Amino acid sequence: MDERISKLTTPEECEQVAINVEAWLPELAREARRRAVELRAASHGATSEAEREALEAIYAYEKVLSAKRGKNVRASRTWQMIKRHGIIIAVDRAVNRPKETTGYKALVDMGMQDFAFEAVVCRHPDLFSPEALKRSQDRLKEWQP
Repeated sequence: MDERISKLTTPEECEQVAINVEAWLPELAREARRRAVELRAASHGATSEAEREALEAIYAYEKVLSAKRGKNVRASRTWQMIKRHGIIIAVDRAVNRPKETTGYKALVDMGMQDFAFEAVVCRHPDLFSPEALKRSQDRLKEWQP
């Protein structure tokens, strides 16, 4: 990560830097957006690496939705499921749906494909159901260029 980006301490600072440098330094803007996602997830209070990564995935997805719609958008159904079941079970349920999780292509376009729920499941296979792991592995193989 660029030293200028690693010094940023709030998501708002990161977003402003991304806006300011997008036209001239798109890679730096991408790093600033990633840092904003990481800072938001860190402030949420995850109790494990897997939870932190899952939160990063949600915040990245919200960033994708916001960019697509031109306004701030929350993943309200996902947050409701987390409140009801907890983050790990919510991710397990999300990837276990027959239809792929939304937003993957948009995450790829923003250079954040590693924030997909499927990627989180594959990095922490012992925390998720065998079905979720299999489905995640299959989807990641499908998505390879």
